[in-house]
Amino acid sequence: MRTLVISDLHLGSRLGHDVLRHQDALSHLLAAIDGIERLVLLGDILELLQGRARAAAAIAAPVLREIGRRLGPEREVLVVAGNHDRPLVRRWVRELGPALTPQTLVPANATPALAALVEWLAPARVSISYPGAWLSERVWATHGHYLDHHLIPVSGYGITRSRLRLSSADAASPAEYELARRPTVGRAAGSLPRPLAVLLDDAAELARAATMPTLKRRLLRPPLSPLTAMLLGFQMQRASIPALLRVVQRLGIDADWVVFGHVHRLGPLAADDSAQWQGPGARPRIANSGSWLYEPLLVHRANAPHPYWPGGAVVHEDGADPQAIGLLDDLDRETLAHRHGEAR
Repeated sequence: MRTLVISDLHLGSRLGHDVLRHQDALSHLLAAIDGIERLVLLGDILELLQGRARAAAAIAAPVLREIGRRLGPEREVLVVAGNHDRPLVRRWVRELGPALTPQTLVPANATPALAALVEWLAPARVSISYPGAWLSERVWATHGHYLDHHLIPVSGYGITRSRLRLSSADAASPAEYELARRPTVGRAAGSLPRPLAVLLDDAAELARAATMPTLKRRLLRPPLSPLTAMLLGFQMQRASIPALLRVVQRLGIDADWVVFGHVHRLGPLAADDSAQWQGPGARPRIANSGSWLYEPLLVHRANAPHPYWPGGAVVHEDGADPQAIGLLDDLDRETLAHRHGEAR
């Protein structure tokens, strides 16, 4: 089965960084769907942490309807919630409690929001799994937000709390991760005037970089986005991936590959050090599906291919290794910058 994995669409983002609301990006995704048998939406499909659920739904619904129509009734969508769209499953997961497993099938009517999303994706066949799902016998996928709890601050862009030992004696259940609370700036941004929301969004976008002691405040500006992106990639490989490996080990996931999203950094790419994208003994190997956000503070004046360029995806076929690809690499910066009001 040929599977396309995408994540971090953040449809309904208040600042309009979600590129699939625009037809040029959506057309590229629909063309890619023509060549697959299954689509995996690996979390943060909707932006539901900014206190604007109705506004997000109004933007997401037509996009997801087009995706569902393109897939048709013969093909499948697998939905896995992330931290920004966890309200899709949160109430049901809380009621399930300790019975939650690393791959728990969620009923389509678990919450009204989830039922609406399933309806938007019709006529495609929709299944929902949380917090992860097996894509094939040796490939497990999850949004990846559990890794936050092994970093300081509690964020996908922090630094390791302590040495992340991989010990079989330190097991954990998904319910334990679900019960651990994490702060977010999303709800605060949703209630602020737009100029303040922009500042707060920029701060959140670069919190991952700000946690690095070598990064000076003067570097957190769009003209220095190449350096910022490089530092964030370094942080992800040295902190976020080890934290993800920690989660995988604690949950008892025995996989050759783990595919995740969450940190918005597509990879591994040709220029990446493969040793930084794998666990002890070269397993599991890790792939990240990037994002569908145009983040000016990371791609200002950049050109594709780029690890933070919107349109990231992972392609997986049974019996083959997952591959990270960029589906929007032929859309130039000028097009995306114009869409999002960035000065050229």
